[in-house]
Formats: sequence, structure tokens, C-alpha cells
Amino acid sequence: MNRVRIRGIYTTALTERLREEFEVVQASPPIRRRFDAEFPAEEYDASVETTDDRQGAGVVGDPEAVEAIGKNLADLGIDTFCWTDPTPRGAVFDGVVTETLGGGAVVDLGDREGYLSFGKVDRRIHEGDEVRVQVHDAAAPWADRRPTLGTEIQAFGGVASLSKGIDRVVASGDEATKTELARTTEMLPTEVPDDWGVRWEYAAADAGMDAMDDALSRAVEQAEAIDAGLADAPDSPEEGNQRLPRRLVAPEETAWCWFGRESRFALDADRRGVTTTMPGHHRVKAAHKSASGAVDFVEDLRAGESHSGTDEFPTGATLRQFGPSEGDRLEIRHGKPDGRCFSLGRGEVSTCLPDEGKVTVRRQMSGRGTYDALGTDRESGDVAVTKFREGRWWYPTVYKSEDGRSKGTYVNVCTPVELFPDSARYVDLHVDVVKTPDGEVRRVDDDELDAAVEAGNISEPLAEKARSVASSVERALK
Repeated sequence: MNRVRIRGIYTTALTERLREEFEVVQASPPIRRRFDAEFPAEEYDASVETTDDRQGAGVVGDPEAVEAIGKNLADLGIDTFCWTDPTPRGAVFDGVVTETLGGGAVVDLGDREGYLSFGKVDRRIHEGDEVRVQVHDAAAPWADRRPTLGTEIQAFGGVASLSKGIDRVVASGDEATKTELARTTEMLPTEVPDDWGVRWEYAAADAGMDAMDDALSRAVEQAEAIDAGLADAPDSPEEGNQRLPRRLVAPEETAWCWFGRESRFALDADRRGVTTTMPGHHRVKAAHKSASGAVDFVEDLRAGESHSGTDEFPTGATLRQFGPSEGDRLEIRHGKPDGRCFSLGRGEVSTCLPDEGKVTVRRQMSGRGTYDALGTDRESGDVAVTKFREGRWWYPTVYKSEDGRSKGTYVNVCTPVELFPDSARYVDLHVDVVKTPDGEVRRVDDDELDAAVEAGNISEPLAEKARSVASSVERALK
């Protein structure tokens, strides 16, 4: 049974969901209390952590374990998306510097770019330079940042990690703990390869001797895999004859799961089987960091009450406390089924009706060209009025000229819209419906939806839902 460590706002629900198929380890004190169980302080095969923006989770670790966990989470809800990262944590690349910024460099890794801080490299680097780097901190495909890179080669773990070129033992904690862990290392039967130093993580303080040796053994296996992968590579990128960029070795896998609105409600159901859970628990917590404390307070007050799961999501209260307000600037975060996420710009919230879950956003347009699928001219001074409703599978945008003349309506079909304090978020499902100024209604981009299904980016049930929504919208506009 693969061992998994879970962290973040989805921890209780994911622990309940995964614990029959996987062994949960290194559980936090609240989780131990909530489940009234002891969880081993052992090394994990994979770690599941909430992303910084709270929109989903990253899964990092042994490729087999990551694949199994990813498959489990992919079945969570119809609007759950999972992707394998081509730049997983621990992967070593020979890359090319494409741009230098104030504090570091952008490095082309092939399928993605990474960011290398100047403080992580011992020489000056310039655009066009070739560098050997390792992914130290992977980044979700929808995130507004690049994977973080370093030139120090490491074998990562939750209890024990190794660093190449460092001949010493490093430990977290106070001086007494550090001294004890350093002495314990000498007594463990596992031998550390030459030119690799040991770094004990915080979890090591709670681990027994057997667990520490197992963790060290796993880190050594990873280090040996890295050494083997680099053995046939040139000593430096410049000495290679292969075309750059190239991936040299990847001892771990990284996957990313994006949870949509319905997926968060499914997680609520899992959590409700363990402890008091208010309707929309994860949807509210995903809105803002401050929402976590408010949710915990409400649930403490209601502890012990029965929740059948039929309670409605408190849309009005949620949007009043953790949603946009009239006069705010709201960004439209347009997700794509392949994991990318784009900004369609920001607009002013001209109308906000929290109890109905409705928000109207007004944007001033600029530039030239035409509006996609509508064929009408795009001119400076045009206005786009977009109407969002929490939980709806589509939203319309009406385009008007500066003098109020209609330039058409574009209805985007997407996963259920979520309205957060600074953004409206969803994943675009390709198929859309347009209404031109002369009243013609037509459906567009069905071929793109079909291609996404064929590529494995959209499941067939989700595609059928998108087609059904598009048909309903098409009939309503005629």
C-alpha cells in the first residue's frame, strides 16, 4: 500500500477519501484528533498539498503512487481536471536562458519555462547561456509563476533528503534535536553515497529508528537514480552534442488536480462523513485565506449537529463576506482544459446581487480587429458587459460600441462559475454560442471540443454536459 502525506485546506476530505486505498502518514495533530487514530511518522511515497491559490492540489513523489492518487482524484467530480507536469520536482534539465530579469533568469526547459534566481548560481549568466538546473519547486500549469529552479542537485523527501556536493548532516529544529539526529545518522545501517550530504526534515523528530532508516534508504535510492541519469550526460550543457533543452533525469513525478465547484461539494461530502461540515465548506475556504477561520468558527458552533448533505450552499452570505462587491475590479480567469489559465482582463463590478449569486462586470475595450466568431469590428471605446452567476455552466458577454450600438453577444460554455473576491474562475469547455447584431444565432467550436476529448483533456461525460448546455443556450437565444 502506497504511503501518502496530505496538507492544506482539503486535508480532512482527502484523508477520508484516500485512506482505504493508501496509508496516510505524517498526519497533523488536528487530523489525528478528528479521526481519533494514530498515523505513522514514516516517509511518504507521495505528498498531496493544496496549491497556493487554493484552487486544487499538487501530487508529488514516486511515479506509481502519483499516478494512482491522480486517478483517484480525477474521479472526484465532473469538473475535476488532472495533468501530469513535464517539469516535475527533482527533474534535472540542461536548459537555455531566454531572458534575464531583475533577480534571476528565465530558463527554457522544453515544454515549460523555469525561474532561476541569480542567488542559486555561482556565476553570471546571460541570455543564450546553457545551464544545468533542477526543479526545486514545481508550479501548477494555471499558476502565475514558473517552476523554481536551482543548480544544487537534491533528492527530496519528507523525513530525509540528500544534497549533492555537501559532505555533512543538516537537521531542522533546536540544537539538541540537531545533535541527536546527527548522531543517529551514524548508527543507521543505510550508507549514504559519496558526495551526498543528509538533511533531516522536521518530520524526522517524530520518527523512530526504523522509519528514519527507511526514509534515508528511499532518499539514497533517489540519489542513485539521479547519479545514474547524469552518468551518461556531459559534465556541463556546453559539452553536449544534443540539442537543448533536454531532460536528463526525473526520479519523481508531479501531477496537478484542479477542483471545480462541483468537485469542492464532493469533497464536502467526504469531509461530512468525518466531522461537522457546513454546506460549501471547501468552496468558501477556496475564496480567501481569511475564510478558513470563519468556516472553522461556524463549524465549532454547530459541532454535533446532524448534516444530511441536503443543506443549500449559502450563496448570499458567502459572496457578501468572501466575494466581489460593487465598484471592485474583478479579473476574469479563463482556464483551459490543458491546464493553462489566462486573464481576459479586469473590469468594474457594476452590479452585485449576492443573494442571487449574480455579478455584472463592465470592461472598456481597446485595440483593433474583430470579435471572435461574431465578425464585428473591435474598436477603442467599445464596452463589454459580462454577467456571471455563481454555479452556472455558462455566461454571456454583450459587446457595444461607444455610442451604444450592439456588436453582438458571446456566450461562453464552461465549468460552473465561481466568484471569488478578486476573480471569476472557471474552465472553458470550447463550445460557445454567439448572437450577431442582425439576430443570427449559431453554435461555434464544436470541433475544438471534440479535439479536446480526443486528446484526453476533457472527459466524455463533461463533453456531453457542455454540448447539452450549448444546445439549451442556443434555443434560448433564438
